[in-house]
Amino acid sequence: MKSKTYLFPISILLLGLSLLLNLSLGSVWIPFGEIVGGLVSGDWTKTSWEQIILNYRLPKALVAIFAGIGLSLSGLQMQTFFRNPLAGPFVLGISSGAGLGVAILILAGSALGFALSGINSWAIATAGILGAGLVLSGVSLVAWRVRDSMTLLIVGLMFGSAVSAVVSVLSFFSGAEALKLYTVWSMGSLGALGWTQVSILGILIALGSLPVFLSIKSYNALLLGENYARSMGIRTQQMRWVMILSTGILAGGITAFCGPIAFLGIAVPHLARMVWKSSDHRILFPGSALIGAILLLLCDAVGQLPGLASTLPINAVTSLVGAPIVITLILRKNFSKDF
Repeated sequence: MKSKTYLFPISILLLGLSLLLNLSLGSVWIPFGEIVGGLVSGDWTKTSWEQIILNYRLPKALVAIFAGIGLSLSGLQMQTFFRNPLAGPFVLGISSGAGLGVAILILAGSALGFALSGINSWAIATAGILGAGLVLSGVSLVAWRVRDSMTLLIVGLMFGSAVSAVVSVLSFFSGAEALKLYTVWSMGSLGALGWTQVSILGILIALGSLPVFLSIKSYNALLLGENYARSMGIRTQQMRWVMILSTGILAGGITAFCGPIAFLGIAVPHLARMVWKSSDHRILFPGSALIGAILLLLCDAVGQLPGLASTLPINAVTSLVGAPIVITLILRKNFSKDF
């Protein structure tokens, strides 16, 4: 069946509408026309609207787009490489590694009696990136010795379990204030970043996405298995390193800056296959990126609780949306068609 490539313009339009909806919702409703006019001309009807959009909502919306793209591309890479429909950015333990870095900064510091007042978003992001890099290095060392992809998948899960155990031990010995700070981070947030951090996250997403789009033909060959890919001249060991590096940059960077965001990396690639009716990664990679960005923008809009000052944790909203999608896919047994 031919893929529905005509859906790309529709998806881009939906992305624009989702962005406008995301920017307009919140404790203060801002009309679409005012947003478009203000962003295009720089002339705002109210100064307060300009401050809200430029200093809070627009950076948060861009983070949602970046995170949706990065997590979706990570999930699709891993599902194709491991030929496992439930593979996602958390499988190799990279996101858990970012959590470990933040836990060491917050929880271990509290257990040793250090003050928490000096911990800011930059410190948390740096700790998350270092933690993700540490686990990525461990996975890379294992990948050097292990040739079977399923074994690497199991090792990644073990890395994640070990990291979770360390975090649990740190939580046991830490104080109430540190536990609260870590719990808030673990719920995920898209709105805690300034423009400098948003720019750095955008650079990380670009760097992590580049190997993906340079290896599209290789991923198509992997659909028929590693042996077939080797017969086509694909260096599967090199592909493994590409996948590990790309996933580490994408998932590690997003988790470090935004906290863990669940289910998006698992659910979105399957949604892309259903929407575009294709297994061609030339369609699936951009399709997954678009759906991921749209879905996270909409999840963030739902979490805004329009008319109220409160905002739901983004991890809770994506779990509520993503879990039913995965369950529905399992019940429909679409996995057997995709892999």
